[in-house]
Amino acid sequence: MTQTLLITGASSGIGAATARAAVKAGWQVALLARSRDALEKLAAELGDAALALPCDITERDQLSEAVAKTIERFGGLDAVYANAGKGSSSPGIEQGDPDDWHAMIHLNVLAVLTTAHATLPHLRKTKGHFVVTGSKAGRDHMKGSVYGATKWFVQGIAGNLAEEMREWGGRCTLITPGMVDTPFFDEPKPDKIQPDDVANAVVFALSQPRSADVREIHIMPSG
Repeated sequence: MTQTLLITGASSGIGAATARAAVKAGWQVALLARSRDALEKLAAELGDAALALPCDITERDQLSEAVAKTIERFGGLDAVYANAGKGSSSPGIEQGDPDDWHAMIHLNVLAVLTTAHATLPHLRKTKGHFVVTGSKAGRDHMKGSVYGATKWFVQGIAGNLAEEMREWGGRCTLITPGMVDTPFFDEPKPDKIQPDDVANAVVFALSQPRSADVREIHIMPSG
């Protein structure tokens, strides 16, 4: 039976790479992001196994509608990859931009919570899997990094969610990469982790037998 994976931040980088890897592994994918053109192009590439759902996941009504459309199209939900996130150009806390922090915290923290809140009732039915993108920045202290602090939250909530889902047979996996060569950065980083590397880790976690609960996969650039 074909399984369904919902991916946020699916229009580029890690999200798009994960969509391709998941479809190759036999999954159906619901693709969520704000960029309609990029999503529809990716969905066309992936064919009938993909559903493009342009939306802003920081808007709870839009997120709930996208989840409902996923269920309507595919009949259920087996896994979620909460991948959407953003960085900050603020140089630190004293000189930082509170408006910039607000937008970043809304996406990196609150949207992870609301994505879980909107999808857990459906994952409970399938004893499903919730995967979330953390960061090496959520494992280390970095001078003045509010972005890093948002990823410390993700580090914590993933462990707490794993314990909650464990009660009904679900699983939660945290993916914590170091620097990844994605549009997140202004300049290409060809010597760093590639989006396909992270995508492969996600598919690996999803493919593990019920006897194995992979709680975290930490990836660093080689060398």
